[in-house]
Amino acid sequence: MDIVFDLLEKYIMGPMTKLSQFRMIRAITFAGMTSISFTIVGSMFLILNVLPQAFPFLAGIWSVSFDKITNIYMLANSATIGCIAVYFLIATAFEYARILSEEDEIDIKPINAVLMAVMALFICIPQIGIVDGVISLLNDPEAGLFNGWTMGSGPARFGATGIFCAFIIAWFSVRIYALCVQKNIVIKLPDVVPDGVARSFTALIPGFLVAIVCMLIQAVFMAFGTDFYSFIAIPFGFVVNIVDTLPGILVIYFLIHALWLVGIHGATIVTSPLTAIALSNLVVNAEGGTAIWAGEFNNAFVTVGGSGATLGLTILMLTLAKSEQLKAIGKAEIVPALFNINEPLIFGLPIVYNPALAIPFMLAPMASAAIAYLAISMRIIPSVIVQMPWPTPVGLGAFISCGGSFTAALVAIVCALVATLIYFPFFKKYDKQLCEEEAAKLAAEAE
Repeated sequence: MDIVFDLLEKYIMGPMTKLSQFRMIRAITFAGMTSISFTIVGSMFLILNVLPQAFPFLAGIWSVSFDKITNIYMLANSATIGCIAVYFLIATAFEYARILSEEDEIDIKPINAVLMAVMALFICIPQIGIVDGVISLLNDPEAGLFNGWTMGSGPARFGATGIFCAFIIAWFSVRIYALCVQKNIVIKLPDVVPDGVARSFTALIPGFLVAIVCMLIQAVFMAFGTDFYSFIAIPFGFVVNIVDTLPGILVIYFLIHALWLVGIHGATIVTSPLTAIALSNLVVNAEGGTAIWAGEFNNAFVTVGGSGATLGLTILMLTLAKSEQLKAIGKAEIVPALFNINEPLIFGLPIVYNPALAIPFMLAPMASAAIAYLAISMRIIPSVIVQMPWPTPVGLGAFISCGGSFTAALVAIVCALVATLIYFPFFKKYDKQLCEEEAAKLAAEAE
């Protein structure tokens, strides 16, 4: 196991840690964390729409009540999940500008960076083409395309499928702004001018350059018969397809828990860049899709009790442990574990750098992921369509995520039971080892 830990540190921890320290990755991680609350808000209103599907006896009640005001309360859904790319753009541009300002001491203002990024988004997203020899905003009423904007419940490209575009736009707009400030390509006003006015003039030339760059981007892609959004969708779709396979899911959980074993928060490093895909698939599933990696698939089915799917291990320690150490940790961890929090277990048991529990810590979540994957892909349970709060307890989280499916709740419980069975023999062996160590320590103290 020492050799295994050395390999994990060299080939996984090192590269993944370096990746997580990239400034843009940190900004994207920040955007994912700050945007989750809005997706939860939007998902809660979506539940009202899908409850009659889960409970058919409600259909009559809904037809004379909620169905009549659907277009009002679903505005909360279209304004959050339906425009999630805008939230990601704002948060990413703000955080990236803040990082550059503080760490490189570049005198840029995050609010200016955000406004430039929003302007860039509005320039890069519309569809343009040549019509009768003139560059025009495209129209196709049958496809919902009006003056360059594809419309659904709102601008379609503002939804989750536009998140990757938002990342790229935030990156280059902030970089242009920072470069202008570094090279002193700005308009500076005398010190007597109020700060607010001075800031607006400082952003004037960078704003022009951002606009020009975005226009050139549109022109270049138009020359090749496509547009920026459609081009970015190609690699985005490729990554989505990989994540939606069983091998892809298993690799995700292998990396998460391999990092945890050497003391790195694997869940943050690995899943943060995949948040965009989870949110995009959430929208796809709400429209009848069958994507696996969506919403809180992770906490609803896989990491029940926290990373490593340790709820069962905690219960084992609480009920069957003979060593005083495991009993004490089990008592302290049981309540947090019910809400998918297990840092006390990971660092207090410990699991980090612990050969006795390394194997089940990796196998249990991979087994749970495989069960949930097969249950969704075989249509035993519905796909995840609701973004639930990640600390939601086992069963209830899956029930909410899948739009009120009792079968999904049952599958989540099965996942937790299988994880517990995987932990059991390793727990027994580790408990025996600790009992022997405690007995030896008592004997030594007695002597």
